[in-house]
Amino acid sequence: QVQLVESGGGLVQAGGSLRLSCTASEYTWRSYRMGWFRQAPGKEREFVAAIRWSGGSTNYADSVKGRFTISRDNAKNTVYLQMNILKPEDTAVYYCAAGLYYYSDYSTSRRYNYWGQGTQVTVSS
Repeated sequence: QVQLVESGGGLVQAGGSLRLSCTASEYTWRSYRMGWFRQAPGKEREFVAAIRWSGGSTNYADSVKGRFTISRDNAKNTVYLQMNILKPEDTAVYYCAAGLYYYSDYSTSRRYNYWGQGTQVTVSS
């Protein structure tokens, strides 16, 4: 079973940066793709970014393109989300997720099989 542990959240002023980390258990070779999602109070969980373990191809939500970068370190079983030029609307709980199989709709949460506990990101104006 894949276990995911996120870290790196916190409070930052608008325009600032944070880097989230997601460390997966030793069985990450079983997963095809890793994703980051976020959920703000009163809103549905939304896709942020995704990356394939093999090859490293990435995908982003339009709202974060040019500001966020997803990357992975296969040797450390860790996926990162570098968040720059943060905005108050980026405030949310951020979740790391592992998808075991290929699906073209990588932005759909139900395509991911395992989830982390979430880490809070708060951006003040």
